[in-house]
Amino acid sequence: MTIRKIARMGHEVLQKPSAPIDDPTAPEIAALARDLIETCEDIGGNGIAAPQVYEPKRMFVFRVRRGVMPAGATMQEIPWTVVINPTLSFLDQEQKLYWERCLSLPGLYGQVPRFTKLRMEAYGLDGEKYTMTTAYFLARLLQHEYDHLDGILYPMRMQDMANFGFVSERGPATYPTFPFDATDFVDPEIA
Repeated sequence: MTIRKIARMGHEVLQKPSAPIDDPTAPEIAALARDLIETCEDIGGNGIAAPQVYEPKRMFVFRVRRGVMPAGATMQEIPWTVVINPTLSFLDQEQKLYWERCLSLPGLYGQVPRFTKLRMEAYGLDGEKYTMTTAYFLARLLQHEYDHLDGILYPMRMQDMANFGFVSERGPATYPTFPFDATDFVDPEIA
């Protein structure tokens, strides 16, 4: 396992769609998954996409830790999950504004509209397809990471650039002071 350098906004690897992975069970894909997890662990993130470590592949990893959940949240922690060749479908048109940060835009955060409910189909390292239906915080996290696979960074989705700035100017964007409420943290499988 290796802690990888993280590509920053402006690098071409973050601006182009990534290539599908032909064999999710390939040893080099498992090695990339381990590197993504170690890199994200090192920086304390919730997710990271392969393009962020200069690998233009349709893959990301994510987790949900108790430490990011506000008091009163009922969602269970989700361990590191590998997502390969995902597709997203939105279950309705409801959107909510979320404050987002990105490892590729260090020191910045902004408010982004995201669909609140979605279904994701993806492959794991075993080559098996799985489905996850989710809402709110996790739906937002999955959309953020998925966007990286299409060369989209969150400022490209923002509606009001007045809600974008440096942490040093706008105030800390750290959990649990980040503006989430307990209702954003629902269990992944929703009706």
